[in-house]
Amino acid sequence: MARRNDPFDIELTPELIVRAYQAGIFPMSESADSTDVFWVSPEQRGVIPLDGLIVSTSLRKAIRKSPFTVRVDTDFEAIIEACATVGEDRDETWINATIRAVYGELFRRGIAHTVEVWDGTELVGGLYGLAIDGAFFGESMFHRATNASKMALVHLVDRLNAGGFTLLDTQFITEHLASLGGIEIPRTDYEEMLAEALERQGDWTAWERR
Repeated sequence: MARRNDPFDIELTPELIVRAYQAGIFPMSESADSTDVFWVSPEQRGVIPLDGLIVSTSLRKAIRKSPFTVRVDTDFEAIIEACATVGEDRDETWINATIRAVYGELFRRGIAHTVEVWDGTELVGGLYGLAIDGAFFGESMFHRATNASKMALVHLVDRLNAGGFTLLDTQFITEHLASLGGIEIPRTDYEEMLAEALERQGDWTAWERR
């Protein structure tokens, strides 16, 4: 169960979003059409230990042989549009117009980031989230081709490890994330991990300088 506050009337700004994540809470909406946004703090928080990603031999082989290419931070609008679209990999979405707008501004400020999987000129998978100090807060992911979202996640974990991050927050755990090493931890444990991560300075671009 998650601790959830009622919808709020204050303006949702990039500064407020950052402070909220630093405090261990995040915003959601009931649906894409809803105008309300509320804060959530799960009692059991989803994380993927950065030394605990499960990548099967068959998945590594599929990634090596894949014709897909991974790009970072080239098309935020396409990523959030895909994540906010109901399709075969999701029955509903919590990303409304307010969230799309404020996270778009966070992207322009270099706080929100994308990992994109492309098949030529077609976007077939990816994810987005926020990099704050030594923590990465995963927001949403999608796929339109087999293994595309897994490929994005593998790249994300490699990039975070290269940049000295210590926390990958997934908010909640799905069967998909659990199969890749995602776990649930109590809120108090999460808050300790978060405090430690916020004392560090992760480097999102370190991957390019390896």
